[in-house]
Amino acid sequence: MRTTTLGTLTTSALGLGCMGMSGAYGHADRAESIATVRAALDAGITLLDTGDFYGMGHNELLLAEALRSVPRDSYDLSVKFGGQVGPDGSLAGFDARPASVKAAAAYSLQRLGTDHIDIYRPARLDPAVPIEDTVGAIGELVDAGYVRHIGLSEVGADTLRRAAAVRPISDLQIEYSLASRGVERDILSTCRELGIGITAYGVLARGLLGGHWTASGESDGDTRAFSPRFSGENLTHNLTLVDALREVADELGISVAQAAIAWVIARGTDVVALVGARTRVRLQEALGAVTVELTDEQLRRIEAAVPAEQVAGQRYPAAHMASLDSER
Repeated sequence: MRTTTLGTLTTSALGLGCMGMSGAYGHADRAESIATVRAALDAGITLLDTGDFYGMGHNELLLAEALRSVPRDSYDLSVKFGGQVGPDGSLAGFDARPASVKAAAAYSLQRLGTDHIDIYRPARLDPAVPIEDTVGAIGELVDAGYVRHIGLSEVGADTLRRAAAVRPISDLQIEYSLASRGVERDILSTCRELGIGITAYGVLARGLLGGHWTASGESDGDTRAFSPRFSGENLTHNLTLVDALREVADELGISVAQAAIAWVIARGTDVVALVGARTRVRLQEALGAVTVELTDEQLRRIEAAVPAEQVAGQRYPAAHMASLDSER
């Protein structure tokens, strides 16, 4: 397993995003999810990403079960907080007030069954709270030993600079894939200027670039049913791009998913690619991307197959896009 540096934290170049194990993409088998987490650790993955609002605590409890008896120093927990979710699953905004930061951390520590969180981050910028206040509160958790590193998620260059002026920031978690390259406008260069790593989520564009999606792919409870990229004519068009990527991948002797993941890994030694595998089969496929060595010409061919500007539909519904600090 290759390693990547996020600020001062050295971790695996491939991380496991666990959100899909708690119902976001339809039913997930609990036993298989736990087996997948353990298989990831056995394969050398050390970064596990979760959020306290994934399944309203379900995901953290699932991880606690999967990690029981696993040495604590053998993995890094990245935890997002602040998402306000109602009983019906609706998102009501984000809360990153200092008092809420500390309360959320206390609950996460309890659910995860650990005495510290390796990277703690607000899931989104709370427009009602200065980022300096939020980062300052996490910093106090660092001073107390409950948190090791401070991360951010989906914030823009200006917010990054303001946050980094308060405390060292380990990494920015942001969507980054062949289909979503907005980070390259000014956020990526700002991160590198400030010594902040990138934890790239959505590396397969939520399965669109995985090579296994069909026009009738979603199941009950799958949030992709509301995604512009998976809707109607957008999906039909986007699947033609996947077919073009498949041609390149076939010539390289790798799968579509491996081509897409390997492209993200090749973005730099300060980039971690988070894969949302829910089964050991999908995990094994993703792991194959770590050993793929792509030449500059091969990288150009992969990019040409899926030009980001030709992907139909935004990565989130319009209301969600409007709330993203990273898109301003």
